Amino acid sequence: MGKIRRALISVSNKKGVIDFAKELSSLGVEILSTGGTAKSLKESGMSVRDVSDYTGFPEMLEGRLKTLHPKIHGGILARRKNPRDMDEIKMHEIEPIDMVVVNLYPFEETISKPDVTFSEAIENIDIGGPTMLRSASKNFEDVVVVVDPDDYPKIIEEMKNSDGDLSYKIRLELAKKVFRHTSRYDTIIADYLAVVTKEEKQLPETLTMTFKRVSPLRYGENPHQVAAYYKENSPGISLSDVKILQGKEMSFNNYLDTHSALMLVLEFEDTACAIIKHNNPCGVALGKTIREAYTKAAKTDPVSAFGGVIAFNREVDGGAAEEITKLFVEVIIAPRFSKDALDIFSKKQNIRLLEMPDMKKQLDGWDIKRVAGGLLLQDWDTKKVAIRGLEAVTKRNPTEEELQGLSFAWKVCKHVKSNAIVYAFKDRTAGIGIGQTSRVYSARTGAVNALEPLKGSVVASDGFFPFRDGIDELHKVGVTAIVQPGGAMHDKEVIAAADEHNMAMIITGVRHFRH
Repeated sequence: MGKIRRALISVSNKKGVIDFAKELSSLGVEILSTGGTAKSLKESGMSVRDVSDYTGFPEMLEGRLKTLHPKIHGGILARRKNPRDMDEIKMHEIEPIDMVVVNLYPFEETISKPDVTFSEAIENIDIGGPTMLRSASKNFEDVVVVVDPDDYPKIIEEMKNSDGDLSYKIRLELAKKVFRHTSRYDTIIADYLAVVTKEEKQLPETLTMTFKRVSPLRYGENPHQVAAYYKENSPGISLSDVKILQGKEMSFNNYLDTHSALMLVLEFEDTACAIIKHNNPCGVALGKTIREAYTKAAKTDPVSAFGGVIAFNREVDGGAAEEITKLFVEVIIAPRFSKDALDIFSKKQNIRLLEMPDMKKQLDGWDIKRVAGGLLLQDWDTKKVAIRGLEAVTKRNPTEEELQGLSFAWKVCKHVKSNAIVYAFKDRTAGIGIGQTSRVYSARTGAVNALEPLKGSVVASDGFFPFRDGIDELHKVGVTAIVQPGGAMHDKEVIAAADEHNMAMIITGVRHFRH
């Protein structure tokens, strides 16, 4: 380590670079630069040495070839404490480069443009930049490497306080940041190429993913666990796109519940409300208005709705806000909030209001579950089944009202932890049996928790009924129609039980386990 005397600056993101370069120059640092960066620095009145003048080799191939030269990489890679290295670069008239300030071609920003062409994306793959960054990071004890404009101020401050030098600790931190940055950059390119070549649903032999930290969280699921929220590089629907209009900082569990609420409410085209508690629905309903949808959803289980997370697929108006504020809730997510609603919620500042205008985006990427020593990868469960298009397997066909209820309950059931039983009417849940080890137990739990008579209700089950006992339990409380995946060894016995009780049954052939 030693005083920084020469810096190579070549950046696409020019945020703060002129002020940074001027500070370096005032500290006696010679500035080498290329292309647009050199032009910007010169126009600001600075003295800048062009890389092409230094190497004696012009920029060529329309800018593709600029810094891939021994006089650049020799000056970066030479170990200052290694006499042989220093003799060799002196022999070849290579000058040491003590700082590399580089950020890469804006590939991520380029591919995010809706009309980007493949050739345009390819031209924004940086070659020389990553090479210089890796070289400087490898030799971090002798070369300061800077990839993030936000680091400029602390670097200048440290240099001013240390006679133009930087500590080992800062040099190492900057080098680590570079490898995280270039790793993410390469992963974004690989993911893009997979998508444009139609490989997005192929399970890769080697999985590389990149996420950028959005914010640290106070703690994880429990106060003794550290946590943060990371954003995936994805054009799909994302909680990182929401605008937080008011409320306390989002917690780990808030994010989990908000995701579940959002995914559930997006199942519906009609005006809908979903209330989530502990990552499970405790009330879902449709309505002519947002207020009506919320009121019906909350009636399913008002005790559990206390402290819950609520999602809407329509603008929240003042009428709905008045009703919601009668109950303590943690988070509300919706496409929009009216001015009247915001005025009402402003009196409850602890309620987190999340605005997500674009709820039409699709889920992208993979659904991932961590296990000891690895992870399980699958695509998202976005399978939809048109219940109306299926024929009953029982002697009796569902009535029109039962069909509406079965379609509604099936959409909800997909978002309930297995084993799942959802009691419903045509526009609302009536009781939800969640996460029991037996489907019969889920049937009983859902019925016990129901606050209204279940006579005339319908049921959706996320998995098949292994025996007729589940059907008998549903008959006891007045269920008249069932939708379930089927596929059990005893399907005939189960169907016969439904016929015995004059129930209608639809088998989907699709299972929706959620563990």
